[in-house]
Parts: sequence; C-alpha cells; structure tokens
Amino acid sequence: MNKLFKKILVANRSEIAVRVMNACRTLGIPSVAVYSDADANSKHRFYADESVNIGPPPPRESYLDIDKIINAATTTGCDAIHPGYGFLAENPGFAQRCADAGIVFIGPSPDAITLLGNKVQSRIKMADAGVPLIPGMKGTETDIDVYREAAEKAGYPVMIKAAAGGGGKGMRVVNSPENLAEAIEASQREAKNAFDDDTVYLEKYIVKPRHIEFQVVADNHGNTVHVFERECSIQRRHQKIIEETPSTALDDDTRARMGADAVRVAQAAGYTNAGTVEFLLDESGNYYFLEMNTRIQVEHPITEMVTGVDLVVEQIRIAAGLPLSDQFGKLNQRGHAIECRIYAEDGENNFMPSTGKIIHYSEPSGPGVRVDSGVVGGVEITIDYDPIMAKLIVHAPTRELAILKMIDALNNYKLLGVKTSKKFMIDVMMHPEFAAGRTYTDFIEKHMSDREIDGAKYQELAVAVAAAASTQGVGKQVSVAGASGSAVAEPSQLIGGWQIGDSITK
Repeated sequence: MNKLFKKILVANRSEIAVRVMNACRTLGIPSVAVYSDADANSKHRFYADESVNIGPPPPRESYLDIDKIINAATTTGCDAIHPGYGFLAENPGFAQRCADAGIVFIGPSPDAITLLGNKVQSRIKMADAGVPLIPGMKGTETDIDVYREAAEKAGYPVMIKAAAGGGGKGMRVVNSPENLAEAIEASQREAKNAFDDDTVYLEKYIVKPRHIEFQVVADNHGNTVHVFERECSIQRRHQKIIEETPSTALDDDTRARMGADAVRVAQAAGYTNAGTVEFLLDESGNYYFLEMNTRIQVEHPITEMVTGVDLVVEQIRIAAGLPLSDQFGKLNQRGHAIECRIYAEDGENNFMPSTGKIIHYSEPSGPGVRVDSGVVGGVEITIDYDPIMAKLIVHAPTRELAILKMIDALNNYKLLGVKTSKKFMIDVMMHPEFAAGRTYTDFIEKHMSDREIDGAKYQELAVAVAAAASTQGVGKQVSVAGASGSAVAEPSQLIGGWQIGDSITK
C-alpha cells in the first residue's frame, strides 16, 4: 500500500499511542513516539519506530507542551500528528499550530473543535439545525432571574453545567428553587478552577437516563456517515468504565433516527474525520443531544469489533485527503461487543488510585478477545497521568455470550503489583439488572453499593445471566462456584456450551 504520509508523530502515551501506532503499521507508515521522563521504559516508546523525550513527568512540561510536540515532529521529519484522546486532542490552538507548521493534524478543523468544545455555542448551533436538545437555557446568562425562569419552565430537578466542562466538573443537580443560587455559584467556582472559564447554563435534569453515543465519520468530500451506537451508561463519577454495542435500549426506528441526528450534528458543525455524538435517552424513549467529542473515543474498539471497520486507519486516510472507504456503504452490526476499562485503581475502595510496579502481566486471548494495552511487566505506574492501563474487549454472536466471555477474560487477565477494578466489573457483569440490559447512568450507585454476595446469591446471578440466553442451551448442567459453596443450574440455563464454573468465582 502506498504511504499516505511519510511519518506520523503520535502526541500521546500508553494504550492509545500503541493503538495509533498499530494503525500506522497497517498502512506501512513509520511512527514516532513522544515520552516524558516518567515514561522512559514505557511500552509506547519502544513500540514506535522512533521516540523523542519531551521532558519531566508533569503534563504541562511534556505532553501538553505544544512547542515540544511540534519540535519533535519537525526534527524527526513527520508530516502528520495524531493526538489520540486527552492531552491536546481537543485543543484548537494545537490543531492550528500544526497547520501553521505545515503538519497535518489527524482530526477535525480548529473551528469545529472550538465550536463543539463550548457546550453553550454548540447547543445554539444544534438547536438551529433541528437536533433534539434537553429543555433548558439556549445560552448563558448572569441574571439569576433568568435561571429561575428557565428552571420553572423546564421543571425541577434541573442541572447547572459548565459551558467549557467535561468529566463532571462544574455540574450540580438542583432539586428545588431554594438551592438554585447556591448551586450556580458553586458550579461557577468549580468551572473557573477546572477550565479557567466560569460560564454556566441550566438544563432539565433527566432522571434515570441512558448514555448513548453514535460514532460518526466524515471526509473532506462531503460524505458523512454514522457507524452505529455505543451504550456507555455504566459510569463512576461521570466516567465510563464499561461500554457495549448494540444498545439494548434501541429498536431499529430509534437507532435510525438517532443516527440521522448524529450525522446532522456533524454536518451542522462542518465536521471532518472521526467524532462521537453523545445523547441522553430517557425512560420514555426520548433522546437529547448532549455534546460531540472531537476525537477518537476510548471505547472505539467495540464499534470496530461489530462492524469490521478500523476507525484509526480511516482517520489517517481522511486526513490524507481520501474519501470514505467503500465499506461504509454496506455497514451492519454483527454480534455484540463489550469493553471493560482496566484502570490502576482500587475497585474495592471507592476507585482510589493505585500505583507501583507491575511485577507480573499476562493478557487473556482467544477468538473474539482483544486487549488494547499500554503496559508491560516491569513498568512503574505513577500518579502523573490518567489511570487507564488497558482496555479489554470481547465479541460474541449474542450479548449473553459476550457477557460470559468477558467474565472469563477478566478472570484470566493477570496483572500483579497494582490494584485494578477487575473484580468490580465481574460483579457488574453478574448483576441481574445488567444481565437484563437495564443499564442506566445511576447503575453503580443504585446496584453496587453493597457488593458482598454469598454463594446462594451467586446462584441467582448465574441463573439470571443464563436464563436470558436459554435458547442457547445445549442440555448440560452448570456448576457455579461461590464464596460459601456451589450450586447447579438447570440445562436450560447453559449458554452456548459455556461452563460457568471456575470463571465465575467470588
């Protein structure tokens, strides 16, 4: 295959850097890594064809230093930069600096990043485009009476949100008019500290929503398509930890309408390259535009698993000026995929960060099992960066089989030296509400506060998972090992020949 670029610098670290480098290898393009002093022995540094040290561990002195990134690209002869996600990926100034230096930024234009990075401005734009929005203020105001009027019109509870926000920063739920002014002031303070921008706005708080996002891809030739949805409702502190596709909440009609609106969002913003449009879905089946992320998403692999599309390869092709691949004209969802994020954090202690050296590391394998990892044995995990170390992805013909395959894969993922939330995610997979597909953004708070489950309870959970796939039964009994004994499920509860035994343990 002809090279689309001479050389690509990956302006990121860990698993997403390795993922982008794999796409470069697929296209026969050399890659360059950048690394901080803390990442001197990192996997991504040695995975690339070349590497450049960019300074001390603090991100502002290394991965967020635009001058150092641009200099690393020019001195190594790179004609393109892929930002991954996080760090500078959604920084319009960085995208512009790349253009000024004659380097292709593998992502959308600075103008699109600027528009979609501001929640107030993007709401105004999408309202004009006819995209469904959560009821509330179209813009922002300084007059408290405007907030009071908007709250009364939308109906309590309402949410105060930071215009430049993300990651749950600057968000406050308000249940009554008496608490409105205080919540606005608190949101403004937090937004100022987090984003150096105290602009906030008000919208209706959707009770018990589901978080559904659509992958979109757009080229520079006027073609924009969606690549179906991802369900991202299993979250802790507004951060996703488990994602899946297809969503159990969508029928064909809703999926088609949401996909069409996702395309409309991208077109209204003049968007090119890969991006993700996020929606909230309420219990009545109404959906509302939330935001658009102008980068590759952490959870993109599950879309790749059910469609066969390499989204990062497509990002590179689009950035090189090529039209969308022919495969986008005949996409469909095949089977079911689930992703679990493997964080360096203690799932048994409120997800507190965990640090240390990885003294043993081995990954699960087999048909339909994928690991996107940024770590190897011997690497030191520090507090300098986001705690995500890897992503475990499985694919199976049905959701029920995918759940069991994920449980087995998590049990066979061996990582010693730092704590992870692996066991927590197994417990999520085993919960009857998850097995039934009833996943909402409050799932963890509602269902996982008391996780001590005895052997008898494990029988109920195994039955709940298995009963959902009873049509897959092949007439065998299933042994379920628990903390205080074992149980046997009926033949109709066996899922596709899977033996639930050692893989489902307390």
